[in-house]
Amino acid sequence: MDVYWGLLAVIALERVAELVVSQRHAAASLRNGGVEYGRGHFPVMVALHVGLLAGCVAEPLLLHRTFIPALGYPMLAVVVAANALRWWCIATLGPRWTARVIVIPGLPLVRSGPYRWFAHPNYVAVVIEGAALPLVGSAWITACTFTVLNAALLTVRLRCETRALAAATQLSPVPR
Repeated sequence: MDVYWGLLAVIALERVAELVVSQRHAAASLRNGGVEYGRGHFPVMVALHVGLLAGCVAEPLLLHRTFIPALGYPMLAVVVAANALRWWCIATLGPRWTARVIVIPGLPLVRSGPYRWFAHPNYVAVVIEGAALPLVGSAWITACTFTVLNAALLTVRLRCETRALAAATQLSPVPR
């Protein structure tokens, strides 16, 4: 289980790094005329992701789960791949990436990097990681629970983001 506990520590630190990057990008976007959408669901999203990490810790401890190499190592590879995709998304969007839905009216959609193939590749990474991360530590209840709750949340989030991007790309550029 040492591999699992180490992975959870790295993922938690990674989430903190993402929040720092997101806050910096959000502030810059708002200063440049960005408009935020979906404020109501953002706290729910934060709580769900904190709950994922908490479940990843609690379930193995409380239910005496053990590391199963035949499951844990393949899921570890999947988590690494999902995080590589997530950081590719962040790098591709650059200062336009935030954890919140903030768009600057008039800017064209990004069509490079993973956005060449998927409209929302970051959410692909989130779905994959949300299932795989708990399974590294045999936390199948957490994996199932997060997957179901995240599907409901992503339904709201994707609708919000799609509307925001459509509205923003129809408007003229913001004067600088």
